[in-house]
Amino acid sequence: MMELHGIHHVSAITANAANNYAFYTKVLGMRLVKKTVNQDDTSMYHLFYADKLGSPGTDLTFFEIHRAGRTYTGNNSISLTSLRVSSDKAIAYWKERLESFDIAAQQVELQGRQVLFFEDPEKQRLMLVSDQENKGVHAGIPWEETDVPAPFAIIGLGPVKLTVPELEPTERVLMDLMGFRKKANAQLADGTDLYIYEVGEGGTGAEVMLEVMPALQKERPGRGSVHHVAFRVKDKEELERAKKILYAAHLPNSGLVDRYYFQSLYFREPNGILFELATDGPGFATDEDPDRLGETLALPPFLEDEREKIEAKLTPLDTKKK
Repeated sequence: MMELHGIHHVSAITANAANNYAFYTKVLGMRLVKKTVNQDDTSMYHLFYADKLGSPGTDLTFFEIHRAGRTYTGNNSISLTSLRVSSDKAIAYWKERLESFDIAAQQVELQGRQVLFFEDPEKQRLMLVSDQENKGVHAGIPWEETDVPAPFAIIGLGPVKLTVPELEPTERVLMDLMGFRKKANAQLADGTDLYIYEVGEGGTGAEVMLEVMPALQKERPGRGSVHHVAFRVKDKEELERAKKILYAAHLPNSGLVDRYYFQSLYFREPNGILFELATDGPGFATDEDPDRLGETLALPPFLEDEREKIEAKLTPLDTKKK
């Protein structure tokens, strides 16, 4: 089986990079650690929000697609992204903070943890989860240059929820190929059953939740939908081993892809959800001063010769520290 170490990043879609930047930095207090472009379509921004260092396991990223329509939620989708905070007190802080911005927030208990459901302005489905009892994968380091107090800061990615029409095909890939193990069953307030799996050290940074909804239509993605979820692997050698495992299981994959900040491999599990495997390094400080991450447009070396053409297609986005 593969050797995975938890969630690496989640990538979603926004229709407006400037509004997205304002919400995730000013309201949620996350750090923009990389302002770059989608390497497969350089006409769109790719924004990475994370902890202070841009640590693997803390990155929530967005592709800007100007004409992205609304999302019609449904099956075969990544239907919830969660963000870690340190304690139950942090959950209470965030409920009050979000409501001060006129954002509805529902606090409940899930798996014995305090969680807070809410949506961003584009109806991105989000959940804050308390790490108070976490004994698994370590969280990131709070970003202190924000008005969110450090003890309450967002410090990483938590469980992702997948909505699928059938449990078994996705479960087989998670458990037989990717090394996940069953952890628990849980139930949402509306009575929906969740099947929960963890990998590596486990804990909030290494969980996948499956929601089985056979009657739903397939999701039609748009702004506020999730494009893919990435899982952590140690290095390129581990990616190569994962590729062989996928080939042996007759699952098509992208082969290794050089993203410069990490190495990747992509494949779709049987219910059609896009998974990525991504290495922990070399990281976002490869081409920028760690103190100035995200302030200018960063391009990997293989795109640098096209900088002038790329910048001409992008709407200017001021992300410099004031």
